[in-house]
Amino acid sequence: MAFSQPFPLAANVQKVQQPTYGPDLAVRLICPDCRDQHPNVIEEFSSGDLVCGNCGLVLGDRVVDTRSEWRTFANDEGDDPSRVGAASDPLLEGIEQLDTVISFRDGGSGMARELQRAASRSQGSRSERNLLTAFRDIGNWCDQFSLPKTISDIAKQLYKRSDEEKLLRGKPLEAVIAACIFIACRQARVPRTFREICNLTHVSKKTLGQCYKALEQAFNLSPGATAQGNNASNPSTGPEKLLVRYCNYLNLPVSTQSICSDIIVAAREHGIADGRSPVSIAGGAIYFTCLLLGEDRPARQISDVAGVSEGTIKLVYRLYYLDREKLVKEEWIKDGRAKMDRLPAEK
Repeated sequence: MAFSQPFPLAANVQKVQQPTYGPDLAVRLICPDCRDQHPNVIEEFSSGDLVCGNCGLVLGDRVVDTRSEWRTFANDEGDDPSRVGAASDPLLEGIEQLDTVISFRDGGSGMARELQRAASRSQGSRSERNLLTAFRDIGNWCDQFSLPKTISDIAKQLYKRSDEEKLLRGKPLEAVIAACIFIACRQARVPRTFREICNLTHVSKKTLGQCYKALEQAFNLSPGATAQGNNASNPSTGPEKLLVRYCNYLNLPVSTQSICSDIIVAAREHGIADGRSPVSIAGGAIYFTCLLLGEDRPARQISDVAGVSEGTIKLVYRLYYLDREKLVKEEWIKDGRAKMDRLPAEK
């Protein structure tokens, strides 16, 4: 208050900049009955009440006990195990999320086996066990594919909805999970092709396509995720998105990726190689760019990374070569990075 009179403008600025979400340390919790300046507020966790220690007036209820469930000796046993189990999953609402494991040590009486059977029968229905198994498989496959947790959560939501509505009854569990992961990759704008999902989950492309088509109609998704055309409205599996990963696998510099992306955009504007799959477009564009810039990347190596045959890559290259004047910018040639004579006539 001493600085508010000589500097009124500074005080106003300070009021505006003060965060509205911070706690007001000037507010004290006192009993409205005895109004003691030094209140003795007691938290009774047994009843969940906040009680004044002087007069006994209940000041609040529903107090959450944050203490440990048992006594521990942290100096002897290490960390204090005040909580057990993982964080609750909202997708498993209504399902017991803590597991009970029966020990095998029963002294040879056979009681452990009987207890395990009783525990397995009491741990939910068959549908709940299948849901837990599917969620575990989705998490494991997403980890193997280096997919973010967002993809795993979206795939779990899709699978739970398809399981509740019985959309894919009779289909293999692996195929349903693969379709959910593919749709989750589309929605999160993470480029993954049908071939990559099939190699990950060991599901045939035909079965995966059938499951995807059924989920696409049920969830009212935008059609065309499995289309093989070079469609700019499908950014999740477009050649530009696939290009980044392929160039990283081939250890190509960022400048090469940028030029290759410009070539793909120019080819789309002029209608070159329309109707080809995004994987073929990306592989052929990388091969064309590597030859143009003098990068030593044979077609066999690009074929292994992209997952398409050498003939497909060379076919796209020939289409690009016929209209090379429309794809190669003059500034690349003036800078000395690109040379047209590096492009062979037939490949």
